[in-house]
Amino acid sequence: MARCREFLSRLSGALALAFIAQLPISSARAAPESTVEPVEVFFITNRAPESQQDGRPTYGAERSHSMAFGVVPVFGRDAETAVVGTPVELGRFPESPYELERTKGGVRRAPSVVLRHKIAESQILKKLAQSVAASGRKEIVVFVHGYNNSFDDAVKSAAQLCSDFGPRDFTCIALTWPAGGSKGAFFGYNVDRESGEFSVSDVIKALRIVSATPGLREWHFIAHSRGTDVLSSALKDLSIESYVSDTPMSKRKAGNIIFAAPDMDLDVAFSRLFAPVSDPDLLHGRKSAPDVILNPGRLHLTVYASDGDKALGLSEFLYGSQLRLGRLDAHSNPDAMRLAPHFADLADFISVEGGEGLIGHSYFLSNPRVREDMTALVRDHKSVDSPERLLTEIRRPFWYLSNH
Repeated sequence: MARCREFLSRLSGALALAFIAQLPISSARAAPESTVEPVEVFFITNRAPESQQDGRPTYGAERSHSMAFGVVPVFGRDAETAVVGTPVELGRFPESPYELERTKGGVRRAPSVVLRHKIAESQILKKLAQSVAASGRKEIVVFVHGYNNSFDDAVKSAAQLCSDFGPRDFTCIALTWPAGGSKGAFFGYNVDRESGEFSVSDVIKALRIVSATPGLREWHFIAHSRGTDVLSSALKDLSIESYVSDTPMSKRKAGNIIFAAPDMDLDVAFSRLFAPVSDPDLLHGRKSAPDVILNPGRLHLTVYASDGDKALGLSEFLYGSQLRLGRLDAHSNPDAMRLAPHFADLADFISVEGGEGLIGHSYFLSNPRVREDMTALVRDHKSVDSPERLLTEIRRPFWYLSNH
């Protein structure tokens, strides 16, 4: 009976936190669009299109089997007060899975579908190439949002990150998947989780194309919360693809991978991110090559975590997880360091003091010190031990970021 009361108590707390977590970033409106210079955000999405109350087009929480891309202006450089303009869809890929047809020798992708894919690919690359050519750094930042984020939430967050790094220096992409609905238990958390899994193949497709942008020097990934699950699944498949084809990620011009408050089981995260390159029997070219030396280039993983993240505490409770990656706080829990494997300097784990706000889950945007550290990492190429980053070493690869 005592266990039952404890469960009901924790469940009611879980529901309360889930309700808080579903609240939108803000409904406040900034200055009129005509008086504010917008940040242009490129978007790629498999959300279904819909209309707003005033009739303007947008993208909702339902799934689309056809991936669209375009641009949207964001007025204001703070996600809490920014206003999203009207998105302009520039193109759309065929519906997935692509249609197959039987031929004399077997099956193939329908030529008409392949042609439409190539047309969409050419359109997106042309637009990205123009944006990269006009930018100062010739670099791209891709942002992948988390649970319960709307299309507007995603592009506002991308705009704020882009503003921090330099909106004229970087091309910023919001890679936004179907989230923010109200179906299912726990305010749609379970539906969002499965929509994230549904989106992985589209994310892989998008990342392959983005990496081929003409004139691109380097690109960076930033994912938050459940978005880290989506991105890590896609990166796992891409890393296997690159390894098997003997095309290192350095040739794809990948730079920083940033996981902010990742809502992933710790063991699942490590197996996705590092298992492909640690498997000696995985084919490298036409045969396995256990002694091959890999060139990661500038590819580097940075994880921001906080044991004050109440939303991830709820996630641990719901899944019975030993530890979520986003709560791997070595500063307050030295035993957590035993759970991390050796990373050959490919990853750093930064413990953030406390959490910002009521549930402490969106500190990657609300905490100025975290934003400054990400900017030093992405824009200024500062190493983790650089004095400008104000990090305290716990024991490599674990670091501590104070709010003071």
